[in-house]
Amino acid sequence: MAKQVWKPTTILNPVPAAMVTCADADGKPNIITIAWTGTINTKPPMLSISIRKERYSYNLIKEKGEFVVNLTNKQLVRAADFCGVKSGRNVDKFAETGLTPIKAEKVSVPLIKESPVNIECTVKDIIPLGSHDMFIGEIKAVDVDEKLLDEKGKLCLEKAELICYSHGEYWSLGKALGYFGFSVTKRKNLKRYKK
Repeated sequence: MAKQVWKPTTILNPVPAAMVTCADADGKPNIITIAWTGTINTKPPMLSISIRKERYSYNLIKEKGEFVVNLTNKQLVRAADFCGVKSGRNVDKFAETGLTPIKAEKVSVPLIKESPVNIECTVKDIIPLGSHDMFIGEIKAVDVDEKLLDEKGKLCLEKAELICYSHGEYWSLGKALGYFGFSVTKRKNLKRYKK
């Protein structure tokens, strides 16, 4: 197989398409859509989001020290796109998208009610990287839609119909191909993961 060598670029895909909520000093909420986010630590649980300094939400998060990562699904793809291309300096994104801000349990910025999973965070550190600064967030609470739980209380995240962002396009997630450790399991019943 022939390979071309390209210059360094942000090619790692797919990535989450998450709506991050924040608020100003008076409590006025805003939403920014972030694709550059990910889990970075287990104990304590932490994640990161990277934001350009000129974005309106950058200073809101820096000054307040809190944010919520709201996972997006098929029903929220239009709102996620809108919140990524419009600025909260000029528009009330909750009003324009019809999304509902609700009180968080551990932070003072709102959750998006329509999001299947909300991850409440406090800023632990800000790392300047160049075009973006990385906000390290310690996860203080996770809010999960009860419709995603089975009868035993297990989270069935596949029911959320989450989306991702890949090279300029939003995609829905497809069929599960396996589970952690399935390649070394001795179980013969893996029918769920076969084509």
